[in-house]
Amino acid sequence: MIKLIRRLFVLALALGAWPAVAALNVFATVPEWAALAKEIGGESVQVFSATTALQDPHRIEARPSLIARARSSQLVLATGADLEIGWLPLVLRESGNSALQPGRPGYFEATAAVRMLEVPVRVDRADGDVHAAGNPHIQTDPRNLLKVAEALAARLVQLDVAHASTYQANLASFSARWKTALTRWEQAAAPLRGMPVWVQHRSFPYLSDWLGLKELGALEPKPGVEPGSAQLAGILERQKGTPAKMVLRPAYSRPTSSAWLAERAGIPVVVLPFTVGGTPEAGDLFALFDDTVRRLLAAAR
Repeated sequence: MIKLIRRLFVLALALGAWPAVAALNVFATVPEWAALAKEIGGESVQVFSATTALQDPHRIEARPSLIARARSSQLVLATGADLEIGWLPLVLRESGNSALQPGRPGYFEATAAVRMLEVPVRVDRADGDVHAAGNPHIQTDPRNLLKVAEALAARLVQLDVAHASTYQANLASFSARWKTALTRWEQAAAPLRGMPVWVQHRSFPYLSDWLGLKELGALEPKPGVEPGSAQLAGILERQKGTPAKMVLRPAYSRPTSSAWLAERAGIPVVVLPFTVGGTPEAGDLFALFDDTVRRLLAAAR
């Protein structure tokens, strides 16, 4: 009996060592929001990213493993603007988790916190993968991440009042460090302002808006449609009259069309990480923009 009491006492001590409130489970659709959730949530959240940096976030399969993850989460952190329209609604519906459905506190869209670019005047599937709410690739402008961070912190506080002070302190720390880095990036990237570039896909309007790059056009004739030989030949002809300095390509996309143009025009292809993990150097949010600016400057020399 004494041995049993001792064992129960040790077990009670061990159980008492666990935190009283479990970490909030966050289901992030893409790596940049997973990284931001870790910055703001710290040890009070457990974060899962549904995709990797080398996957096209438009085209993901609604696998049973994703459904299972959503079922056990308290917050889904999505880009929105229909970026995940091909798979996330199915994942959320099949999860049976009512807390994560659109309109509920457990559903968060990053694009709701920022000013959207390239909002179409009409939406027609004949025009390719056009997003009715605007271009969803907001993460390529670091100024947007501050706005999303503020909105995310407020949502975390709403869902997890017990850790409100932690979320608010983490937001303050992140914001201070981010603003310092933002100044550094903008000063370093000043030579890029006004520089003409081609883009393989309409992935970088927010980056161009931030740094003042001059996009001459996209290699794709329509968003999501691979360019044919006639399309590329036409761009090469335009390059002769209005030359660009480089072609920008997100790390997850196929290199075929950008390599074709770069070889014939004699300009470099700049493979940008696009999100956390897109290149070996882009290991976190700060390194993402360190590497982006560094790659652009190297190509501009």
